[in-house]
Amino acid sequence: MNQEKQKIYSAEFRASAVKLANESDQSIAQTAKDLGINVNTLHTWISKYSRPKTSDKAVRTDEHLYDELKRLKKEVARLTEERDLLKKAAAYFAREQR
Repeated sequence: MNQEKQKIYSAEFRASAVKLANESDQSIAQTAKDLGINVNTLHTWISKYSRPKTSDKAVRTDEHLYDELKRLKKEVARLTEERDLLKKAAAYFAREQR
């Protein structure tokens, strides 16, 4: 059995190899050969780094956005009312101290 020491590649090298493989007109096998890496390694990197990152959060639908918009509008109205009340109170106390 032939045991070779596993090579460790930097993240920048991996990312550039994936970018090159995706944007090149060459086959993935040829790109891997040109870079001096195993074709299976390049395939693994492509599947790992090309996949869009998925989050565990649920995808928001239009309904969720509508509900959030409603909530935010209510909050803006409440804050505007509080601000106006504080302005009136400040004016009242400023007038009273004169």
